[in-house]
Parts: sequence; C-alpha cells; structure tokens
Amino acid sequence: MIAPSPAPRDYVGSAPLSAPESRAVFDFTKAHTFSLILAYHTQGEVIYWKYKDRQPAYSAQIAEYFAKASGYALEETPYESANAGYKDWFILEYDRPGYTIEAGLGENPLPIRELPRIYEKNIGILTGGMLQALRSEDVCKSGPESHAKTR
Repeated sequence: MIAPSPAPRDYVGSAPLSAPESRAVFDFTKAHTFSLILAYHTQGEVIYWKYKDRQPAYSAQIAEYFAKASGYALEETPYESANAGYKDWFILEYDRPGYTIEAGLGENPLPIRELPRIYEKNIGILTGGMLQALRSEDVCKSGPESHAKTR
C-alpha cells in the first residue's frame, strides 16, 4: 500500500518526478550515458535486478556477480514495488542493466554504526559496477574474488 502523504518511509510522491531529488536524478541520467545504474536503499540485504519480464543483456550475470560479491540474495521486484523505482524506469527507458541494492537490515533509518558493515558488503558491488561500465563481459565472466577489495 502506498502511503497517502509524506512520511519517513514508503511515500513515493504525489506523481512521478514530483520530488526535486527525483527530478534531479532523472535530469542527470538523461544528460549522461550510463552502462548500468545502482539504486541504493537500506532495507533487506537483497538485490532487485530486473523489471517485470525485461532482462537487458548481461543483467543476470552481473546480478549474480553482485550477489556473490555482497552475500545478498537476488530477488525479483515485489509486485507492490514495481513501476515505482529508478531501476525500473532505467531498464524500461534504456534497456540496460539496473539494480536496486537493499543494503541494510533492521530499524529504518539505519543507524550510522551500520555503515562499516554495509561498506564491506558493498565494496565489491561498487568496484564491479565501475568495471562493468568499462568492460561488461569480463566482469560477468570473472568472479568477485578477482577484483581486490580496497580500503
């Protein structure tokens, strides 16, 4: 269920791109050519990787790489969340891989003390995502262990 008014969580706005931050991300994306996008959220430790039946080239392999790098589960976007996210729009608009990374578990908002744990779980996604932008097939074929974690 979508909340009827602004609230700390679950409010998606009165209309698409109605919030200034949504418009800014939209405009920024339109002004650049991205090979893939990562949309970070903080609840679930899961990766959502496709939009309905749309599965851009290499998106499943990249999703598997991200799951192995982070330890997060791969899941399909829940019905009640479909059509509302940046990832969904990006996949539909560009037919390129998009991922929603749910990076935490517990209370919402997550306490700042969780940041080091989240960082450790996500550094492989972030470095793998950058490498994917440079060479899509190589990242899919090699495992996350081949890309050293840096601090």
